[in-house]
Amino acid sequence: MEGVVKLFSNFFALITPEVLLIMPIFMIIGMIIGALPGLTATMGVAILTGLTFSISTQNTFVILMAVYIGAVYGGSISAILINIPGTGAAAATLLDGHPLALKGQAGQTIGMAAAASTIGTTMGIVALAIFAPQITQIALSFTSPEFFLLALWGITICGSISVPDIPLKGWMMGLFGLFISFIGLDKIYGYSRFTFDNSNLLGGVSFIPSMIGLFGIPEVITILKEKKHIDFKGKIGKIIPRFREFITHSKLIIRSGIIGVWIGAIPGAGEDVAAFVSYGIAKKTHKKGKLFGTGVMEGVIAAETANNACIGGALIPLLTLGIPGSPPAAVLLGAFLLHNIVPGPMLNIDHPNLISQMSAITLLGSIFLGICSLALAKPISKVLLIPPVVFMPIVAVLCTIGSYAINLNTFDLTVMLIFGVIGYFLREMGYPGAPLVLGIILGPMADENLRRTLIVSNGSILPFFTRPISIIFIIIIVLTLLSQSESFKAFKSRVWEKFLSSIGLRKNNQ
Repeated sequence: MEGVVKLFSNFFALITPEVLLIMPIFMIIGMIIGALPGLTATMGVAILTGLTFSISTQNTFVILMAVYIGAVYGGSISAILINIPGTGAAAATLLDGHPLALKGQAGQTIGMAAAASTIGTTMGIVALAIFAPQITQIALSFTSPEFFLLALWGITICGSISVPDIPLKGWMMGLFGLFISFIGLDKIYGYSRFTFDNSNLLGGVSFIPSMIGLFGIPEVITILKEKKHIDFKGKIGKIIPRFREFITHSKLIIRSGIIGVWIGAIPGAGEDVAAFVSYGIAKKTHKKGKLFGTGVMEGVIAAETANNACIGGALIPLLTLGIPGSPPAAVLLGAFLLHNIVPGPMLNIDHPNLISQMSAITLLGSIFLGICSLALAKPISKVLLIPPVVFMPIVAVLCTIGSYAINLNTFDLTVMLIFGVIGYFLREMGYPGAPLVLGIILGPMADENLRRTLIVSNGSILPFFTRPISIIFIIIIVLTLLSQSESFKAFKSRVWEKFLSSIGLRKNNQ
């Protein structure tokens, strides 16, 4: 309860004219970014991170969280109206959202998506305020072996989730990210590694420019190459949902919110995974499950509650362990480092108020999401009519400005372009970007702590197998790897079916 008290204390301290002006402006910008196909929450946060270097820490995260929250919801607008998900997080929403729009319920569906997103975001905040301080206390007992295994598990599970059918692709990208993280000066002995005598690489690869290139440039190229023309002429109608609908769907909303927080706390999983997992479970357990995909409001609620609840969940490992739970949270990590804040177990000691402050910022964002989404859904839907050939060049310019503004170094533009080309070809070949990002982030943690452990133990690996927390991590990593085998998946499916039958949920679909 102490975390909740601090949350509200920081919330009321946050309410200033400056914040109340900034938050709705960037919430709307985030919704527009999310609504426009191809502009993702990750790209929006990455671009703006590069432009907030000279802004105060509080206002920086007010801006970034407003864009993050708004973009995750905004993707549902285009998903419902034109059957194109504005973001990956809205891909599950269109399965039932667009059929509902074709039935003449576009306004009701957008309104319900907005309400579900607001509730989901709030549930994520509560989880962040309650659990983050507890996890931080546990993490203070971590030493080098635990941090190495934690980093290894993060890359392992991210690779498994990002490409469920071919986990090897995810793991390859994680290892590629690890290699990139080794570029620069070795932090233990000070040797230069893989710099090729280029002084610009002594400090390593610039994180924000690389993220802008990885997520921004491929989107620009893809959208301009496909030359999609969006044509929406339908009527939206009434948007504000009725209160009794929340009561009717309360169980579904609570369950989807819990799923979203849980998926968000898994390193690298992200909002799109949370939406599909929640949608899949709702389809299996709800009495209307067989109708999902034909235009059922419950499908939209399940997806939208989970993907926004994932935001608070993704901040939990980011703030407590220094490991982001989603791609946008990975870019937020770069923003923290840009402002000389190092997330992790020492965060509560170095910045004792930051977790509560981030919770308060997200709570305020949730409130403005509810207001802006219901009041401005119709005007924002008109943005979908802007031709891609007009707005994508603008995005390319913002990518360039955002990359250069951090260090005022032209080499960062080279980094952005290189990662943009890499990101484009990886996307064309079906390789995910999230494990690559996590590899870059977790590489230094894995490298330094592995070597530090071996130095202290004179080359012995026994510390990894004699410490209780290390043993737990090893078991988790092994189970994560085994979970990708076909026999394990079949076993898991049988156990899941028996569990559903035992609690009476499977009967609903029969």
